[in-house]
Amino acid sequence: MVTIAELVHDQWNDHRPGLYFEDRTWTHHELARNAATRAALLADLLPAGAEPHVGVLLENVPEFPMWLSAAAVAGATLVGVNSTRRGAELARDITHAECAVLVTERAHLPLLDGLDLGIPAERILVVDDPGYQDLLKPYAHAALPAVRTDPAERLLIVFTSGSTGAPKGVICSTGRLAGAGTALTQQFGFGPDDVNYICMPMFHGNALMANWAPALRARGAVALRRRFSASAFLTDIRRYNASYFTYVGRAISYLLATPEREDDRDNPLRAGFGTEAGAVDMARFEARFGCALTEGYGSSEGGMSVNRRPGTPAGAVGPCPDNAAVLDPATGHECARAEFDAAGRLVNGDAAIGELVNTGRNGFEGYWRNDEASAARERGGLYWTGDHFYRDAAGYLYFAARADDKLRVDGENLAVATIEGILARFASLEVVVVYGVPDPVTGDQVMASVQVRAGAEFDPVTFEAFLAEQEDLSTKMPPTFVRVVAEVPTTATNKVNKVGLRRAGFRVEDAVWWRPERGAAYRLLDDAGRAELMARYAAHGREAVLDL
Repeated sequence: MVTIAELVHDQWNDHRPGLYFEDRTWTHHELARNAATRAALLADLLPAGAEPHVGVLLENVPEFPMWLSAAAVAGATLVGVNSTRRGAELARDITHAECAVLVTERAHLPLLDGLDLGIPAERILVVDDPGYQDLLKPYAHAALPAVRTDPAERLLIVFTSGSTGAPKGVICSTGRLAGAGTALTQQFGFGPDDVNYICMPMFHGNALMANWAPALRARGAVALRRRFSASAFLTDIRRYNASYFTYVGRAISYLLATPEREDDRDNPLRAGFGTEAGAVDMARFEARFGCALTEGYGSSEGGMSVNRRPGTPAGAVGPCPDNAAVLDPATGHECARAEFDAAGRLVNGDAAIGELVNTGRNGFEGYWRNDEASAARERGGLYWTGDHFYRDAAGYLYFAARADDKLRVDGENLAVATIEGILARFASLEVVVVYGVPDPVTGDQVMASVQVRAGAEFDPVTFEAFLAEQEDLSTKMPPTFVRVVAEVPTTATNKVNKVGLRRAGFRVEDAVWWRPERGAAYRLLDDAGRAELMARYAAHGREAVLDL
């Protein structure tokens, strides 16, 4: 198994472009030399006995991949620090990961004010400070350290989103990261002439594992954007002649919301890879930009991946791998295969929806200093993904919901992703997010937050007529509540913040349309309506569940 350190060594004496950023270009050799410089500096900075952990609190600037390569050749660990974290939470991430060195930039220094990080000032490196270059000069001619070939060496600690608790630090070895690069290089046929465009944050697995690693493996180049910009996307793609990018669903929505131009298809893109775009947006993106998007399922933990293959039915993620099963988390028994009616509606969700489990070997390497969370992932010799799917008779997997995003209405499990896909067909909606809010008696009610396209309005009467026309929308799927938002809230990795939406529920200042009874007309939820609702919860002793 190849290691990232070996791939960095392969860059030496390769004078083709390896990195584009704004108006500058670095060759592969220059990147390898910069890695050697930083590795030599790190050797002198690290205190004896400390974990060789380097926290990187940066936007997508060249110093990020340079320090990543430096960590690989030095046998150190890079800790991607989420720049949207604040105060005690930010300090917790840095100290929990035992960062001995912190690399940051002046724009982020105010975030560190008053925080006790346990890192002395001389080990906090500010890359856009004039003194930083002076610090590097004595090491400018350092050679690359001897090549490191142990694939099990820890290279990354990547934090999870932390939406349901303190973020967990996912461990990723140098071999696993290189392996991810190899797999995607083979899947997409990357070569040395390809340019991978990185606009997702590099502190997250999406950019590191699905974009930077395959570029390094293929000896291609990367083009960095400090942070995602929908308006600058196509300009960058053309400027750098980029052929590939990674995304999350929210980013695709932003791109589709930009004004259309006649020359949108005049671009070098040939592939996009990501998650949660939705079938409607995927089709719109390909029609507009001439680039097919490939959805895959996976996580930073590396415990399971599912990739779409030719012949995969619409709405499915891909074929179920041989080493996977959909199990009932309560009993451990395999769930029934999904059954659909003539309109394509799932009719046995209660029996078919379960947790996707890896029953064979997997790449999960544990969470940093969190044995309890690691054990919860690997129970009974199996890897439990925490995500819910159903599987059809032909063996194709359909995503239902994240573990903390289950919907159970009238005793029946519903697939959140299916409802979102159907509602997204409504022409005036730009973004649709579906989640559960507690029912006054038991289980959940369906709620949707919708972002309306520019120049359009949400018309509840037209929406009701639309719902009635959707043959694949079962009677329990139409939302009881529709919240109209100016912009759907997202996390630092551009994923929808469903936890915040669920907690707010219908108790918000935004306009919320409400169906008091199934099949009733939508009406605007006013103070009297909220009082009526809260009385229902009180009558069944369920007020407290609204705050969970």
